[in-house]
Amino acid sequence: MNTNNNLDPETTNRPRSYRSHKEDRSPDRFFKVRNILNILFMLGAVVGVLIYFYANRTVGTIVILISMVFKIIESTLRFIR
Repeated sequence: MNTNNNLDPETTNRPRSYRSHKEDRSPDRFFKVRNILNILFMLGAVVGVLIYFYANRTVGTIVILISMVFKIIESTLRFIR
């Protein structure tokens, strides 16, 4: 009985999985822009929550909503990719 779990997909008779396209993916052209937008979103969300709880609730809500716009833009770029 062979219990070798490191089977080479080239030597087995099983077809390759169609879901394993990791090597076929092209580089993401929006990667740097998406990272910058994510950083802006995270910073804005943290600052907005701090303002919301410790200063003015209206201003905190506005800051959080503005940071959500950055996240929506980042998500749109992810879908365009």
